[in-house]
Amino acid sequence: MSPDEYCQQKAAQSGSSFYYSFLFLPKQRRLAITALYAFCREVDDAVDETTDAAIAQSKLIWWRGEIAAMLAGQPTHPVTRALQPHLASYKLEGRHLQAIIDGMEMDLTQTRYLDYIGLQRYCWHVAGVVGILSASIFGVTDPKTLEFAEKLGLAFQLTNIIRDVGDDARKGRIYLPVNELQQFGVTAADILNARHSEQFTALMQFQYERAQACYEQAFALLPAQDRRAQRTSLIMAAIYRTLLVEIKNDGFHVLKQRISLTPIRKLYLAWITYVRG
Repeated sequence: MSPDEYCQQKAAQSGSSFYYSFLFLPKQRRLAITALYAFCREVDDAVDETTDAAIAQSKLIWWRGEIAAMLAGQPTHPVTRALQPHLASYKLEGRHLQAIIDGMEMDLTQTRYLDYIGLQRYCWHVAGVVGILSASIFGVTDPKTLEFAEKLGLAFQLTNIIRDVGDDARKGRIYLPVNELQQFGVTAADILNARHSEQFTALMQFQYERAQACYEQAFALLPAQDRRAQRTSLIMAAIYRTLLVEIKNDGFHVLKQRISLTPIRKLYLAWITYVRG
């Protein structure tokens, strides 16, 4: 199996909404974004699929070394071997890849966020910086496009947090800011014990409206001359925003189930968005 095939398999197996947006890219950009996505999956799995925090930390340290090796032209892992040829072409910086690992480390040491400011910092590491790297691969002629990508990454992560409240709680994590739980009269125990209530619904409506505002703010930042190049980002946004609305229409019943879109619906949204340009 070649490094590119390894990354393709990693991306396809994840079932992520992102995978459907990659299908419409030219070959070299598709290979680059698939390798980047596979890297994100690898470092995320290093934390989420490891029950021992010390072992997870060791894995992340290894990945930091592997990034350095890749930047020196000596990658050893299939993912870094696939990503390395694209670094110069798309101006992908090692500091951004290291920042993603910083975000994964936060999941090892922090399971609560006191306020939205703290949560935003986490979101930048695990999603905003990924948006910047992705936009660079898709094509950028105006610096505003990177601001668009960073804000869109935040919107995606806020959507993930809403969708995954129950899954995260079962791992002992609550990403919803503590002061906002207090504002709406929801306790950590309510989340951890999957107690759905009117207060919880109001809390999630608040999260929903903030996420929707982030999407609107992101779209307003996208320069017209880069819109075509960033169609892949817009495809991702169409899929994620549709998911967000589905969660709302289901009454935010996310504590005991994980709401998702079918592959056919994701592909349909990707195609429609691509055609509309």
